[in-house]
Amino acid sequence: MPVVRVEWLAGRSRAQKQELSEVFTQEMSRIAGCAPEHTQIVFTDVERSDWAVGGVLNDTPKG
Repeated sequence: MPVVRVEWLAGRSRAQKQELSEVFTQEMSRIAGCAPEHTQIVFTDVERSDWAVGGVLNDTPKG
């Protein structure tokens, strides 16, 4: 049973998550050779203040 974990910044819509779930499930099932109902997708929404890139938190003002 494949599990796909998606960690991304909070704020994505339910529609975006639904569309990504459909695409990931279709492609994972095709590539892994498993039934779509066996593929699980887990979304983790992370607040900007809890994610840093290059040593800078994402909620740091630019400039």
